[in-house]
Amino acid sequence: MISRLSQLGLLLFVSALVAILSRRLRMPYTVGLVLAGMGLYFFQVRLQLHLSKDLIFSFLLPPLVFEAALYIKWQDFRRDLPVVALLATVGVVLAAAVTAGGMHYALDWGWGSATVFGVLIAATDPVSVIATFKEAGVIGRLRLLIESESLLNDGTAAVGFAVVLNVLTGENHDVASIAGVLLVTIAGGIIIGALVGFGSMLLAGRTDDYLVEITLTTLAAYGSFSVAEHYHSSGVLAALTAGLVVGNYRPSGSISDAGRRALETFWEYAAFLANSLVFILIGAQEAEQHFNGLWLAVLVAIVLVTLGRAVAIYPLCAVFARGPLKVEMRHQHILFWGGLRGALALALALALPDDLPLHDAIVTITFAVVAFSVFAQGLTITPLLRRLGQIKCRP
Repeated sequence: MISRLSQLGLLLFVSALVAILSRRLRMPYTVGLVLAGMGLYFFQVRLQLHLSKDLIFSFLLPPLVFEAALYIKWQDFRRDLPVVALLATVGVVLAAAVTAGGMHYALDWGWGSATVFGVLIAATDPVSVIATFKEAGVIGRLRLLIESESLLNDGTAAVGFAVVLNVLTGENHDVASIAGVLLVTIAGGIIIGALVGFGSMLLAGRTDDYLVEITLTTLAAYGSFSVAEHYHSSGVLAALTAGLVVGNYRPSGSISDAGRRALETFWEYAAFLANSLVFILIGAQEAEQHFNGLWLAVLVAIVLVTLGRAVAIYPLCAVFARGPLKVEMRHQHILFWGGLRGALALALALALPDDLPLHDAIVTITFAVVAFSVFAQGLTITPLLRRLGQIKCRP
């Protein structure tokens, strides 16, 4: 039996090979990783590492969220916050409602199971979105919108998922208790992230050793996430807030220019490692799924999730059509098709209680929707970006 440490080394070696081959073949790196994970399964390499909510939330998601937030300029983020916030809240609710209603009426699912599936699959996954758009070389307002929205609606979906499960299990039924859960989850995550972020920067300003500075930011990423989750707040919002603070807090006595360059290099590498592990493990677990008897449900779910994303983007962007925050139609198309699903949806599906009606079907269909997202959307988003003039053709 290969030890977990040896398997981790194998996965990193495979990731390096996939990175080289993907660039040569001009194939999205994330797609190559998923194919590599499937290949490991078919070649009888049984991995002891498996995607779970604990693995994703405790190890893989914090550095990805934190690293993405490092590069978000506060002034730009604040300017587009009304757009991002509307898409990440009302948009998620609309997308979940379309999917849940469709699963109920088209497949005769119970409202509880349909709503749980609609919520967990509604949000775009920051792991998938950030990796894809960074690799494509997207810059400017479009990248800010797509990354910020995926980060915030990830938090919205996680909150909605917890609320729905609480209602189904009988813990919260009245409006006041649900509002309390929402307030603690959202405000708590932001406050914890801000406190941890500012605290780490104040300590970093006491040294000129970039290794210590990097260590403090690592603690900020994982610490903000874990503390927020411990107190039933949003870890994603906490890590996002901490990353915004670290990336934008630049008074005299804070991290030096040399230290910031070293910090950015470190976090770029940390995000590369986390992305690599996420998508290889997605591929390995996709290959284990059996869709017998569920093909109709899979097709219906893919159509509904796609329709829900359209309902979440186009009508809400129309709200800003006549103002300074107008979102160009070509950007709306990219926001729609670039709404990839990935590790977050799988983590939430795998965290469902075993006694939930249609538990196995929900997990399997979630894997199918993620597979469609990775391959159909992942392989076509870069050509769409080129066609709409958002990136230049590669030589």
